[in-house]
Amino acid sequence: MIKLAARVGEVPPSITLAIAAKAKAMKAEGIDVCSLSTGEPDFDTPEHIKAAAKQALDSGKTKYGPAAGEPQLKAAIARKLRSDNNLHYQPENIIVTNGGKHSLYNLMMALIEAGDEVIIPAPYWLSYPEMVKLASGKPVIVQTDASTGYKITPEQLRQAITPRTKLFVLNSPSNPTGMVYNPAEIKALAEVIVERDILVVSDEIYEKIIYDGAQQVSIGSLGQEIFDRTIISSGFAKAYSMTGWRVGYLAGPLELIQATSTVQGHSTSNVCTFAQYGAIAALESSQESVEKMRLAFAERRQVIFELLDAIPGISCTKPDGAFYMFVKISTTGMTSLEFSDALLEQQQVAVIPGIAFGADDHIRLSYATDLGTINKAIERLDKFVRQI
Repeated sequence: MIKLAARVGEVPPSITLAIAAKAKAMKAEGIDVCSLSTGEPDFDTPEHIKAAAKQALDSGKTKYGPAAGEPQLKAAIARKLRSDNNLHYQPENIIVTNGGKHSLYNLMMALIEAGDEVIIPAPYWLSYPEMVKLASGKPVIVQTDASTGYKITPEQLRQAITPRTKLFVLNSPSNPTGMVYNPAEIKALAEVIVERDILVVSDEIYEKIIYDGAQQVSIGSLGQEIFDRTIISSGFAKAYSMTGWRVGYLAGPLELIQATSTVQGHSTSNVCTFAQYGAIAALESSQESVEKMRLAFAERRQVIFELLDAIPGISCTKPDGAFYMFVKISTTGMTSLEFSDALLEQQQVAVIPGIAFGADDHIRLSYATDLGTINKAIERLDKFVRQI
């Protein structure tokens, strides 16, 4: 019998992927499943992005490239960060990675050592703590709830910091809650980070998907002291509907980016070369397709929120960004796994149990799907809840 590394035993399989796989298997059997599980836009990648990748293929961009990314893409990302986020990084401060998730994994591998603590507000994206564990670090989970908009307060952050704290994970707009930290909240967190001299990684993958005048502020833009302690993680999957392209990036202090380049150089080497040329087109061409998708998400958000709000026994807070509804189910008396399994079996609706995000009294619904599916799914959810 093979003896596996202990680190693997500490990390559970992805619940989101497991639920999605079960729903797909049911669909393959001809069952009418309404899936609100996967955080993947239902739109096709915009044509001009695909055309740029096709042109790159035709021009021979099929060879190995620099491990840290194509110079043209790194330069385009630097321009984007400067113009959109007021972050003045040079191309050498940027690494292109195999998706936004890979950028965070590289970061943990390059930065975290045994015993290092990483502060993660809950609810959290399910891979944050597992990446910390794989790097032999210790996730320090700080619970939040609807009373603060599922956002960590400066005092909570200050109290969680110890001499072993190395990194704070900030995600705004948030997966799974969709909440966005306002400028004052970001400023207050930045003051604690500078005061206590720790690092922050700001996961901004959903930055383009915000509503109702919400303002997405990148924490590193608030001054030199916080900029020096900030790492930016992002990618092209959500805003440009490029989930399968696997192109993300990390921006930060030069020494750290060089270290992540070393990690990547000995793991995956370069990101798919021709895909990077699609990413260049995404950044440097018209952003009309991004806005078109955002407006569609905004309409869906309004519809699904109103439908959920009418169901007795559950509750949710209207999100400011991303494309998720985080629904509280505590009054049903069921765990999130029990609720999600029963909902899928009895009403053929796939959702993600909140336990995956550190909140077992919630479920996550994705509205990155068409209105027909949303209406049918929430009608079935309503019927399920009323029968409990």
